[in-house]
Amino acid sequence: MLKEFKRPQKLMGNAFEITIVGNDEKKAQNHIDAAIDEIRRIEKLLTTFSDESQTSLINKNAGIQPVEVDLEIFDLIERSMRISAVTDGYFDISYGGIDKSFWNFDREMKKLPDPELIKEHLKLVNYRNIILDRARQTVFLKEKGMRIGFGGIGKGYAAEMAKQLLQKRDVTSGIVNASGDLTAWGNQADGKSWTIGIADPDNAGQPFSYMNITDMAIATSGNYEKFVIINGKRYSHTINPKTGMPVSGIKSVTIFCPNAEIADAMATPVSIMGIDAALNMINQINHLECIIIDDQDKIYSSQNINLQ
Repeated sequence: MLKEFKRPQKLMGNAFEITIVGNDEKKAQNHIDAAIDEIRRIEKLLTTFSDESQTSLINKNAGIQPVEVDLEIFDLIERSMRISAVTDGYFDISYGGIDKSFWNFDREMKKLPDPELIKEHLKLVNYRNIILDRARQTVFLKEKGMRIGFGGIGKGYAAEMAKQLLQKRDVTSGIVNASGDLTAWGNQADGKSWTIGIADPDNAGQPFSYMNITDMAIATSGNYEKFVIINGKRYSHTINPKTGMPVSGIKSVTIFCPNAEIADAMATPVSIMGIDAALNMINQINHLECIIIDDQDKIYSSQNINLQ
């Protein structure tokens, strides 16, 4: 008799939940343990909170020298740069220089940061200044003070890798949910496809729509989770890497695609680049769909989305 085994776990600073379908509880829990170990391994590689991580070493040597890294990190940076090119720089892992120093979304912020100061720091944000040498497997940040960070792609990458690990262990159905960025494969224990709720930006606990999915990843970027209100205007925690300012005007973006890493990485640029440009870009990419909700609760969706 097939059953669903679930376990919530705090990982990468986020609430993850791993669900797998199986008929043996002990085996299922072993599989979940393995998936959690894999996510922890990735967190160690990507974190900027530890001086020992390869990401921190790359940042420490910005403007000084190239750093040799594991192939896994090298490849992830290379894929991130490809996404930067496709999104015209609205996705940029070198945004690390502006992120935490100016914007602290703990509701304590009372005024916007100094635009002149932001401009200074923005000079350091440019994915084209990340120099990769595949032969030597090195990463070099050209400008002193440059920083990379995987906040926009790391959760999706971890979810994708955990899913692949579980599939290698012959888990035929499951979900890895990385705090709302999730990837699902196979079917529920009763044989039906997974039903996923799309969050309502005005009521995070209440989905505004449901979709049946299998072998699909979904990522949502919304300003309903973290934001500040300054002079009556709501600013989301999503920062536009070209202006250093938070995005306003869009409440939420949901991306659908077979790969969790790409879904995660595309959610942010789609919420920044403007609705027309975003839909135009999404409609040109195979197997990528999105739903956008603006501040007036108007819903926009890409060509192949059928909302129920």
